Amino acid sequence: MNSTVEKITIPHQILISGRIVFATMSVCCMLYPLTILGIGQVTVPYTANGSLLRNPQGEIIGSESIAQAFTRPEYIWPRPSAPNYDASAAGGSNWSPANPALRERAVKILDRMRVEKANPLPADLVTASGSGMDPHITLKAAQYQVARVAEARGIPVRSVQAVLEHHAEKTGGFLTIEPIVNVLLVNIALDRLEK
Repeated sequence: MNSTVEKITIPHQILISGRIVFATMSVCCMLYPLTILGIGQVTVPYTANGSLLRNPQGEIIGSESIAQAFTRPEYIWPRPSAPNYDASAAGGSNWSPANPALRERAVKILDRMRVEKANPLPADLVTASGSGMDPHITLKAAQYQVARVAEARGIPVRSVQAVLEHHAEKTGGFLTIEPIVNVLLVNIALDRLEK
């Protein structure tokens, strides 16, 4: 049986490869992202645009989805952040429990929180999340800070507690064991209390 196979030249191979690359790039880098963006803008525009929160002047003050550093005593403090609350470098520290740096960070936090043995610190105030950008802490961790926040603001403890209870949520429904609060939303609500 005599068959002839067409010989493909190098320029022809480059042309075929170029078409495949162009088609793949068009679909994966333009068509798909634009489709997902369009669906997001129609169905969930607030989330698709970053869950941005604005002050009364219209200036962006943060995102409901990304943690921010709060260090002043009149604010509820978030979880520690391995990338120092830099969303462009989100990620965990990957420190093992035996790493001395993890212990040093925990000791600094315990000193700053003035932890008493009778009232142990909730774990999420000492440990960073996997992304380092988790905007939530447990209600228990927020309640641990109530006395400090109330004293710094000169308001009753029950007022701070009421803000926390109002913002507490179980995002996983009945599957969530412990309620959580969004630190930024709580701190905005605390600022509004004083106005």
